[in-house]
Amino acid sequence: MQRNYVPQTFKVTTWELLKPFYDELLKRSLSSEAELEKWLLDISELSSVVSEDMAWRYIKMTCDTTDEAIRNSFNDFVNNIEPNIAPIANDLNKKLIDCPFAKNLPKEKYFVYIRGVEKSILLFREINIPLKTELQTKEQEFGAINGKQTITYNGEEMTLQKAGVFLKSLDRRVREEVYTKVAERRSLDEKALNTLYTELIELRTQVAKNTGFKNYRDFKHEELGRFDYSVQDCLNFHEAVKLHAVPLIREHDRKRKEKLKLDDYRPWDTAVDDEGKEPLKPFSNGKELVEKTILCFNKIDPFFGECIYTMDVLKRLDLESRIGKAPGGYQYPLYETDVPFIFMNSVGLHRDLVTMVHEGGHAIHSFLCKDLELVDFKSPPSEIAELASMSMELISMEHWQAFFDNIEDLKRAKRQQLESVMDTLPWIAAIDKFQHWIYLNPKHSIKARYEEWTNIMKEFGSDVINYTGLEANLKRRWQVQLHLYEVPFYYIEYGFAQLGAIAMWRNYKTNAKRTIDQYKAALSLGYTKTIPEVYEAAGIKFDFSPEYVKELMDFVKMEYDGI
Repeated sequence: MQRNYVPQTFKVTTWELLKPFYDELLKRSLSSEAELEKWLLDISELSSVVSEDMAWRYIKMTCDTTDEAIRNSFNDFVNNIEPNIAPIANDLNKKLIDCPFAKNLPKEKYFVYIRGVEKSILLFREINIPLKTELQTKEQEFGAINGKQTITYNGEEMTLQKAGVFLKSLDRRVREEVYTKVAERRSLDEKALNTLYTELIELRTQVAKNTGFKNYRDFKHEELGRFDYSVQDCLNFHEAVKLHAVPLIREHDRKRKEKLKLDDYRPWDTAVDDEGKEPLKPFSNGKELVEKTILCFNKIDPFFGECIYTMDVLKRLDLESRIGKAPGGYQYPLYETDVPFIFMNSVGLHRDLVTMVHEGGHAIHSFLCKDLELVDFKSPPSEIAELASMSMELISMEHWQAFFDNIEDLKRAKRQQLESVMDTLPWIAAIDKFQHWIYLNPKHSIKARYEEWTNIMKEFGSDVINYTGLEANLKRRWQVQLHLYEVPFYYIEYGFAQLGAIAMWRNYKTNAKRTIDQYKAALSLGYTKTIPEVYEAAGIKFDFSPEYVKELMDFVKMEYDGI
């Protein structure tokens, strides 16, 4: 991107060199609406430069958690640059709101942005800056802990992600052995992860109290900018899922148990093919995954394939699992160059294909937003961002011939995807309900934490899976969820977006061209409209009522039965 305010050669190195830009913006005289809008553009440009620098530090750290120099670079930003930006950013927000020309800014363009700025001012407390710095540093410990987790099987040291391949083995003894090894390895970090989570809870609770809230749950709901739904809506969603989604996964597990001819259905039996077939292998390496994803996306819309091709050419993809790499997968928007980065841990399984098209959906969203004027316009909340990615999972399924030549393999892949959809909502509801309890009871004991999770699993888990003798594994199962540690309360959005994605897929099956036109139009809005307005532009409803949950889950079940 051509810079107009920050010199083209400027690089973020120290706060001392960065500070003059913020000082100038803070002191600048604004004598007209045009000058105000130019000032906003300059703030946005500076933000894009700073955020991209931070992004690369994070990306490099997750790509290699063993490199101390990279980790120190990230921590330097968190400890020495970001804390200095926070108070000035708040002053800039107040300068905007206090500017007499702000009221003349066109509401159709700035309404969503302005309400977000006002909320930020309302929640800002200088006392919280060092606490948030400490939180950011501590949150990264989860990735460092997980990045070191490996097992040795058949003489090979491997990541836990790669070990997951063996949980699909047709040999039940292999599955049990690998499951046991993984569980034992996770147990070695159980105490450290509990301690880390307790420390995070204490820090987050203090941030909330400093801001005048009784608990972190209510504070975070406000900080996440949830203008379009309430805490009670989240609680209602839990109940709707329990009523209309949980029975589907329990019925599905009962049928699996029968097909596998097992008297005792155990955790290591949940991933194996119930027809006795080897695991699906949609690709053999990262290069092939990219090529097939481009082919698949081209079938939906050539622009989508072009996005992934561009990222590949610019080396914005790190896809394959390796020791020392952080767990999980993400798409990171890069607001200055406007070409995002995809990170994941693929080992050649079907789930990796799903991760790729999911993160590909996020990437397409970034490309569609690139021409929006302000960084904040390009930064939609998760309810919108995850609609982009989860819709792509289901829509792309209609073109997975790119990955599967065999029609039976294609059908298996689609069934597995819809099984995942049915599983997703109960797990999301469980994680979210767990967080509500955690932060409403911040002084709880580890024993109480485990008891609450176990009770939640009785509500939202499968009653077919037998955990007898494995209760310790079940009670700490929540420790695998990155969001609990790194991005608290960012998870229920996946549930709302999953409902939206099912509705988008239903529309696509009826009228593909119109649906893709609506998908692109909605995502191109970024965050210049409210969540319900973006969903409306996509041709769907922002709705998570029991009736809507039932309607969409019935549709998924019908499609699944028809494959």
